[in-house]
Amino acid sequence: MNTAAQPMVSVVTPVYNMGAFLSECIESVLNQSYRTFEYIIVNNCSTDNTLEVALAYAKRDPRVRVHNNEKFVGVIENHNIAFSLMAPAVQYCKVVSADDFIFAECLERLVECAESNPSAGIIGSYQLNGLDVLWQGFPYPKAVFSGRELCRKIFLGNDRLFGFGTPTSLLYRADMVRKSKAFYPNGSPHADTSACFQELTRVDYGFVYQVLSYQRVHSNTQSATSEDMNRYASAYLNDVLRYGPHYLTQVEFEGKLKNTLRSYFEYLAINLFRRRGKAFWDYHKGRLEELGYPITFPMLLKALFSKCVIELRHPDQAMKKIFHRS
Repeated sequence: MNTAAQPMVSVVTPVYNMGAFLSECIESVLNQSYRTFEYIIVNNCSTDNTLEVALAYAKRDPRVRVHNNEKFVGVIENHNIAFSLMAPAVQYCKVVSADDFIFAECLERLVECAESNPSAGIIGSYQLNGLDVLWQGFPYPKAVFSGRELCRKIFLGNDRLFGFGTPTSLLYRADMVRKSKAFYPNGSPHADTSACFQELTRVDYGFVYQVLSYQRVHSNTQSATSEDMNRYASAYLNDVLRYGPHYLTQVEFEGKLKNTLRSYFEYLAINLFRRRGKAFWDYHKGRLEELGYPITFPMLLKALFSKCVIELRHPDQAMKKIFHRS
C-alpha cells in the first residue's frame, strides 16, 4: 500500500504501572511496516517509571503523544479516555495493551482486511498467548462474517476458546468508536467484549489468518485478577441479559439465561468449600444484585445439590472440583 494513500490509524495504549513492559510495547508499535499512524499513551497516574518511559519515546518520535491523567480512573474509563483523544483524521483505532506487543505486520494486515471489506467494523486476528494460538475456529479462507451470526455462535456454541479476540488482537473503525463517549459500554474489565456484542448488531466482523500480536501472561494482568475472582461470570451474565435478545430467539434466550445462571450459581456453591475471602463474596453478591439475581443461601444449596447429582457418576472427579483451590 502506498504510504501517501494509507488511512490514518490511531494506536492507543492506556497504561497503569507497566513500566517493566512498556518499552517493548512501544518499540513494537514504532517498528510497524505500516507507517501512517499516531500513537497515544494514556498514563493513569502510575507510581512506577511508566510516565518517564513514555515521555522518553515521545521526545524521540513525533508520532508518540503522552496524555497524563490528572486523577486515577478505572481501567475501562482509561480506555475510553484514550479513544476520545484520537485525531479527527483517524480512520482506524488499534489498542495495544501496555504489557502486550504486536508483530511488525500487524497494522498493515489488519488495515488491508478492513479496506478490502468495508462492511467489517471490527477486524480480528490470531494471537499468541504463551505457547497457545488464540481465536482459532474461523473457517479459512473466509475473511468476513455476519456480526449477527458470529454473536449467535458465541452465545450458543459454549466454546471458551472461540471469541472476538482481545483489544490487542483487534482493529476498530474509528467512526464506530467515536459514536459514543463510552465505546466500552460498562465498567466490567471485559467491556471490550460487550462493545463487540453491541456493535455487531450493525456491522460485520473481519478476520486475518495470521498471528499478529502477543498477549503476555503474568500475575499482575487485569485478566489474571479477573480469573482469580471469576469476574467473567458476572460480565458474561450481563452480556447475555443485555445483548442476548438482539441475537437469539425468545426460546434460545430463555434457555441461554437459565444455563448461564445455573452455571454461575454452581460455581459459587462450589466456592463455599474454598477459602474465599470477603472481597470475593462481596463482589459476586454486589454484581448479582445489580443484575437482578441476588444470592440466597437456599439457591446456593440447590445449585450445589444439582451439581452433585449431575456428577454422581464420577464421584472422584466431583470431589476434586469441589475441594480444588485455585
